[in-house]
Amino acid sequence: MDTPRVCVHVQSAYIASQSAPEENRYVFAYTITIRNLGRHAVQLLGRYWLITNGNGRETEVQGEGVIGEQPHIAPAGEFQYTSGAVLETPMGTMQGHYGMIDSEGEAFRVAIPVFRLAIPSHIH
Repeated sequence: MDTPRVCVHVQSAYIASQSAPEENRYVFAYTITIRNLGRHAVQLLGRYWLITNGNGRETEVQGEGVIGEQPHIAPAGEFQYTSGAVLETPMGTMQGHYGMIDSEGEAFRVAIPVFRLAIPSHIH
């Protein structure tokens, strides 16, 4: 059995209209594309996030699926969704993993590489 090959791509954006910097509320959206590069269908069962704000405070989030779904992704297929995070600082990071299962019933994890959440004026 081949090891499932799943690729995760993330794009993040600052949502100024929902943020309130004077109240230390910074809202970010992130769009994630999950591509199945393997030969077998996979299903995303759960997620784990480690969110770190600009002061180093960490928040862990875990749960079933993403945006209320546990999507099946066919070989050569992809699933894309957008979600959000609220930080108390204008900059932070997110990273984590997805818990997945392949069509043979084998469970595996897919790492979500660290990505930055930052208002544009704070990117160096």
